[in-house]
Amino acid sequence: MKADLVIPRLAAARRVTGIQYAALPYRLVGGTTEILLVTSRRTRRWIVPKGWPIDGLQPPDCAAVEALEEAGVCGEICEVSVGHYRYVKHSKKGYSVPCSVEVFAMRVTQQRKSWAEKSERERRWHTVAAAAAAVDEPMLRLLILRFGDQIAAARPS
Repeated sequence: MKADLVIPRLAAARRVTGIQYAALPYRLVGGTTEILLVTSRRTRRWIVPKGWPIDGLQPPDCAAVEALEEAGVCGEICEVSVGHYRYVKHSKKGYSVPCSVEVFAMRVTQQRKSWAEKSERERRWHTVAAAAAAVDEPMLRLLILRFGDQIAAARPS
């Protein structure tokens, strides 16, 4: 099979499944939890790093790859999802795909000065409340707020 025939088939399979994996990068600064958001390439909306499944990788590992490529961060990725959200992905070619995004928390331990998509995206640390307010997807907003509550509850008082 020719290589140029494989790519469209993979893209078609991705459009049909509509499943993506995302990282929810966070850090603790003093008593405050901060969430790292990036801008989408085309619309410049604030989002979490996310992408399509990667052959041979488990979902949390896919999320970690996206965090590195899109936000330039590495860390400890949680093996259990903190939740999911839905959105509609609109392509440049005019089609729309309903997507379900499984989200994995990542405690950031390293932030690179240079990374794969640095020239295409902005990244910014936000408080939990500011991150929730910055994203457009209502289910992602709730997921961020719930995650912030869980982190706060787990901290010793």
